[in-house]
Amino acid sequence: MNALIRYTFATTVHAQRYLAPVLLFCAGVGISSGNNSGPLPGVYALNAAISLVCATWLTIAVISVEDPVHRAITVVAARSPIRVLAATVAVSALLALGLTVIGLVMPLVLSPRPVSAADLPAGALAHLLCGSLGIAIGLVCSRLVFRRQGYALLVALALAAAALLTTGSPPNTLFKRMANTSDAGDVLPLALALLPAGLAALAVAAVITHVVSVRRD
Repeated sequence: MNALIRYTFATTVHAQRYLAPVLLFCAGVGISSGNNSGPLPGVYALNAAISLVCATWLTIAVISVEDPVHRAITVVAARSPIRVLAATVAVSALLALGLTVIGLVMPLVLSPRPVSAADLPAGALAHLLCGSLGIAIGLVCSRLVFRRQGYALLVALALAAAALLTTGSPPNTLFKRMANTSDAGDVLPLALALLPAGLAALAVAAVITHVVSVRRD
């Protein structure tokens, strides 16, 4: 499994399709981290929202590195489509973790400000929640599920917008709390409680993607 993850990661890096979403994320974080951007919890909430969109893009890019023929060869070599999908999820998660580090550190570098003990954990949980949801959306909107990428793009945008803007959704609920407080300790329990929802969505999306892709093959 480790060899398969290394292969998937190396193929993704060589194809360089990760550059566009990573650069978009860095640009968004740079804008959100200005001198007058407000308390750190609100900045981290905005960065997490950007990471959801970019994690979706990254996941689709990781899956799209191999065309159907090469992916079929990889599945045969790995002896299981589940292993190949798991490696894809693992690489997408590693890239999302990289976005999390950027989203947490860049605001402190670009605009030094006081940091409480709860700021970084709350920001990390918000990024992990959005990263999980982004990977989930990317899986179900990849070409493993949608043959027409135009439709996949529309569905991905709709799902990302729904996750971020629908009142009562885990990200929307967390962002509102983070945007309206200067003490991240107030939102830390909520962030901990909402993270399993993102992980559950990722698990469901992985199952759906596997079932659809196997039936098509």
